[in-house]
Amino acid sequence: MADPGQNDVRKLDNENMRLRAAVEELSILNDIATTISSAYTLDQIINLIVQKCIKHLRVEQGAVMLLDSKETTSEFKTMVRKANSSHEVLPFRLDDQLAGWMITHKEPLLINDLGNDKRFTLGKGENIPYRSLLSVPLCLKGRIVGAINVFNKRADEGFTDADKRLLTIIATQSAQVIENTRLSQEEIALQLMKEEMRLAYNIQMTLLPKNPTVEGYDIAGKSIPAKTVGGDYFDFMETGPNCLCICLGDVSGKGMPAALLMSNLQATLRGQAMQDCIPDNCIKKSNLLLYRSTTTDKFATLFYGMLNTEEHNLCYCNAGHNWPFLFKANGETLRLDVGGPVLGIIEDFAYGGDSVQLDPGDLLVIFSDGITEAIDEKEIMFDEENLEEVIRQNMANNSVEIIDKIIKSVEDHAGSTAQMDDMTLVVLKRNPS
Repeated sequence: MADPGQNDVRKLDNENMRLRAAVEELSILNDIATTISSAYTLDQIINLIVQKCIKHLRVEQGAVMLLDSKETTSEFKTMVRKANSSHEVLPFRLDDQLAGWMITHKEPLLINDLGNDKRFTLGKGENIPYRSLLSVPLCLKGRIVGAINVFNKRADEGFTDADKRLLTIIATQSAQVIENTRLSQEEIALQLMKEEMRLAYNIQMTLLPKNPTVEGYDIAGKSIPAKTVGGDYFDFMETGPNCLCICLGDVSGKGMPAALLMSNLQATLRGQAMQDCIPDNCIKKSNLLLYRSTTTDKFATLFYGMLNTEEHNLCYCNAGHNWPFLFKANGETLRLDVGGPVLGIIEDFAYGGDSVQLDPGDLLVIFSDGITEAIDEKEIMFDEENLEEVIRQNMANNSVEIIDKIIKSVEDHAGSTAQMDDMTLVVLKRNPS
């Protein structure tokens, strides 16, 4: 018959062991919480978590895998792997299979005989230095964001349920910290990008010219990017006595890529115009340079005109751009359509040109497709008929007022519908005699 006193001692010893284990567990969790709270970057936090897991769980190696927030294929990316042995590389086959298992099951995984576990195929003849593993998902509100993995328990008995419980608590504690830090870093990166875009916008706006002062003419231009920066472009260049070159272009793409291509086009045209301002010659050379400096999916439409303010004629070349409206004082309306294809598509093309006479009271309106293709909530375009009507109703106004009236009409048409294309206008009026 057992001695009641011995039973009491045994129970007391077991309770003491349980309490010591609980105290040690709390100490470990406090150590990890204190350590990671002092870190600032995601890499630092993950590195510290792995180090503490290796230390407190007494394992040879640890790793944290995170789901890449920018990926749509639900693939893990191993962020940090640390080892306390010579085995520093987990075979890709196991790494990949473990990630797939965790995404599918979203629950802790404990294996103490990895070589014979049928859930994983390690490959025959491979020297796999891993005996055991313990993997626990990092979850937030039922959504898996990663996993903590530890390998090769140093104790002979391998991983225990107590180890699984401890690593699960660590994962629960770490998941929110990791996610908060990742979101914080993404916010910082976003703010930096916004600041860079703001600076790019300021630079782009400074590249656009001021409205020129030309005797006998009223000329103005305006560009409104759909995003922070855009791919529309207009320019005024005095290339000689009584000679003003006028350009309006629209490059392919949106945002920063389009803005960079626009800057390239602007520099190319300015350089060519100073050497030979004849429209068809300038366009031919600019097309060749653009073709050779860009890929096949990059191109630009362009209207280029050369105004002779003494003879009052406009020589022009239209490289695939929307046909400008020329409203004659006698009531006639012309469309300036002579030229050739868009720039950057055909390496060597003989562009054509034409010229028109500008009489007192004539009005020229050059526009980008962001004006005529602006849509409302029903996806109905503003179109060229509405543009022509707005211009006719405001022909008595000066060039700045005409531009403002057109833009206001487009905005009224679009309402709250966000526009995907830049809006650019150049208006030229020859003053009445």
